[in-house]
Amino acid sequence: MSLLIAMISFSLAMSISPGPVNMVIVSSGASYGVRKTFSFVSGATIGFTLLLLFIGLGFYKVIDLYPSILKYLAVAGSLFIIYMGYLLASSKPELDIKKEKLPTFIQGFLLQWLNPKAWIACVAGVSLFSVPNDNGVFLTFSFIYFVVCYLALFSWSVLGNKVTIFLNSEFRLKVFNLLMGGLLIVTACFLLYSQFI
Repeated sequence: MSLLIAMISFSLAMSISPGPVNMVIVSSGASYGVRKTFSFVSGATIGFTLLLLFIGLGFYKVIDLYPSILKYLAVAGSLFIIYMGYLLASSKPELDIKKEKLPTFIQGFLLQWLNPKAWIACVAGVSLFSVPNDNGVFLTFSFIYFVVCYLALFSWSVLGNKVTIFLNSEFRLKVFNLLMGGLLIVTACFLLYSQFI
């Protein structure tokens, strides 16, 4: 029972804590609502879970042999996060929302695979909840993480939607999107900087 509690606690702490994916979800929830953000939430959750399985069922051995892979990933991921930040900051707060402006399932999926925070969470989770020669514990952890991640990311979209009470004008929504996009870009720049010091 204590192992299940540890799995749930770890999953919740990593999923609910602010990061690039959560910032996109809050901004999308504020701009487009919960229903239209659900595709991105689904992409991010499924993307993360498949990344966790990919690492836990074998790729962690490659990371052990070549730890510099994580450094290259952090650079590529930071550049993608800067791009997502630009998309957020430059989005127009309009009442008539065109589908192509919405964050997509594919963007959510890719953002997890290029998100250094997601890789660190996966590597940490694999090291904590894997048993040699037995994938049962790890697969249980992966299922728990999937459920918790979905709920946590969905709650960020609800939070973004509730923020619209204060974002009741196009100007305020634009400022909010600029702030969220700017935070994403600053986060990505910090990740880039940390790779070269």
